[in-house]
Amino acid sequence: MKLADVQELLQAEIICGLEHLDVEVGSACGADLMSDVLVHSKEKTLLLTGLTNVQIIRTAEMGDLVGIVLVRGKRPGPEVVQMAESMGIPIMVTCLPMFESCGVLYKRGIKGCSELVASGDC
Repeated sequence: MKLADVQELLQAEIICGLEHLDVEVGSACGADLMSDVLVHSKEKTLLLTGLTNVQIIRTAEMGDLVGIVLVRGKRPGPEVVQMAESMGIPIMVTCLPMFESCGVLYKRGIKGCSELVASGDC
């Protein structure tokens, strides 16, 4: 699935990164704790979050994420948008809550970032 498909499914507004909508999404991570994102993200991960600070951009850069979807209609400030644009990180905004956004993507085949732990050590 491409970012353009995500945008359509979540009825999201593109804040920046329109030129990156052809990028493939391999998995998605719904989180507000950026350390969890860094630990659990995989290749081609899309971040869904309710945070709007510069930490989401730094996390996306460090974790080599394909983009960010802000949930619940949250909007980033100009500093965040400027940083995302300079780093080539797409940002979208959806009015859907995180649970529903993740559910829509999961239902359409996007896998989560978790690994099933057969040993039950969760």
